[in-house]
Amino acid sequence: MSRFSHVDISTYFVIGMFLTFGTLLFTGYPVAWVLAGTAVVWTVIGIISVDHFGVDIWFDWGSSIALVPERLWSLVSSETLVALPMFIFMGIMLDQSGVAEKLLDNMAKLFGRVRGGYAVTVVFIGLLLAASTGIIGASVVLLGMLSIPVMMRANYSKELAVGTSCATGTLGILIPPSIMLVLMADRLATPEASVGDLFMGAFIPGIMLGAMYVAYILIAAAIKPSIAPVPEDQGKIDTRVIWGVVTAVVPTAFLILAVLGSIFFGIATPTEASGVGAAGTMALAAFNKRLNIRVIKEAIFATTKTASFIFAIFLGATAFSVVLRGLGGDEVIENALTGLPFGPNGILIVILLIVFLLGFFLDWVEITLIILPLVAPVVQMLGFDLVWFTILFAVCLQTSFLTPPVGFALFYVKGVCPPEIKVTDIYRGVVPFICIQIMGLIIVYKFPLIVTWLPSVAYGS
Repeated sequence: MSRFSHVDISTYFVIGMFLTFGTLLFTGYPVAWVLAGTAVVWTVIGIISVDHFGVDIWFDWGSSIALVPERLWSLVSSETLVALPMFIFMGIMLDQSGVAEKLLDNMAKLFGRVRGGYAVTVVFIGLLLAASTGIIGASVVLLGMLSIPVMMRANYSKELAVGTSCATGTLGILIPPSIMLVLMADRLATPEASVGDLFMGAFIPGIMLGAMYVAYILIAAAIKPSIAPVPEDQGKIDTRVIWGVVTAVVPTAFLILAVLGSIFFGIATPTEASGVGAAGTMALAAFNKRLNIRVIKEAIFATTKTASFIFAIFLGATAFSVVLRGLGGDEVIENALTGLPFGPNGILIVILLIVFLLGFFLDWVEITLIILPLVAPVVQMLGFDLVWFTILFAVCLQTSFLTPPVGFALFYVKGVCPPEIKVTDIYRGVVPFICIQIMGLIIVYKFPLIVTWLPSVAYGS
C-alpha cells in the first residue's frame, strides 16, 4: 500500500498535469495538440502508477481517454454550439458589408468638432460592431485599418489611436452576441446560466465599459489637448451629415434588434437568432452593393477556419478535462479553494485574480474550456449567482486580449497599423484601457444588479 492518501496522490497528479501543459506550451505546438497530448501522457502515467506501483487512486483507461468520444459526440450534437459558426459567419460577413466604413465616414463628420471626437467615434462604431458580431480579430483589424490612419492624420497621439482601436475591438467578446458567452453556456451546461441568461447579463456591463472608454477619452483630451486636437478643416454639421449618420446607423440597429431583440423577448432561441443574424448581414452587404460570390466564398472559408480552430481546442480541452477529473482534479480544486482562509468573497477574488494572471499567457478559449468548469461548481456551492459570476469571469477574460505577452489584440493591431507605430506605443496605449476594464470588473463585483437586473426582468423573477 502507498503511504500517501488518495487526496495526496491526486494533488501531485493534478499539479504535474498542469505543469506538463504549461511547459509544453513553450514548445510552439498548437494548443489543441498540447492539451490532447498532455491528456494521453498522464493517462499512461496514471495507469502505470495504479497497476505497477499500487497507487491509491481509482483510475484506468475506461475512466479517462475512453470517455472522450462520448463527450465529443455530445459536444458536436449540442444545439447551443450550432450558433457558434453562424455568429462567426455573421461577424465576418459584417466586416465585408462596408457598414463600418460608412459609419466611420459619417460619424467622424458628426463628432469631428469635439475634442477627442474621432476616438469617441471609434468607440461608438466598436459598440455597434460588438453588438453585431463576437469576432475579436476581425473587429480589431477592421477598426485599426479604418481609424488609426484617420486619427494619425488628425495628429492624435499614437498611444490614444492604437489603444482606442485595440480596447474597443475587444468589446465584441463581451457584448452579445458573443461567441465566448456561447462557449461558457455550453461548458456550464445548466439551466441557471443559459445562453440567453448570459447574453442579457453581459449587455449592461458591456455598454458600461464602452461608456467608460468614452469618458476616459474626453477627460484625457480635456486635460491634455495635444493628444486629440480638433481638425481645422472640419466641415459644418448640416442635414446631409445627419442623414448620412441615420442611414449608416439604422440598418445596423435593425440587425442588432433582430438578433438580440428576438432572444430577449423570447421570440427565438440564440441558435435561431444566429441564423437571423447571418441572413441579416448578407442583406446588409447586398444593400451596400458588396455581396457577390467572392465575398460569400471568403466568408464561408474564414468561418470554417475559425470554427475548426475552436473545435480543435474543444477536442484537446475535452481530453484534458476528462483525464484531470479521472485523476481527482475536481476534488483537488474544490479542496484547494474552499480551504483558503478568506471566506466566500475572498475565494471569489482569488479565482478572478488567477484568471486575470492566466490571461497573460493563455487564450480565452483554453481558460473557458478548462478553468471555468472546474471553478463554477465551487462558486455555486458558496452561494453566488452563477450568471453574475460568469459575467465577472468574462469581463476578467476580456483583459487577456490586451495584456502582454499573449494579448492577441496587440498582435492584430500591430499587423495593420502604420509602420511608425512601434510595439511600445501599443503597450503604452492599452494600459489605461486595461485599468478601465479592471475598474469595470470591480464595479460589476460591487453591484451585482448590473448583471442580474435584465435577466430578472425578462423572466419576471
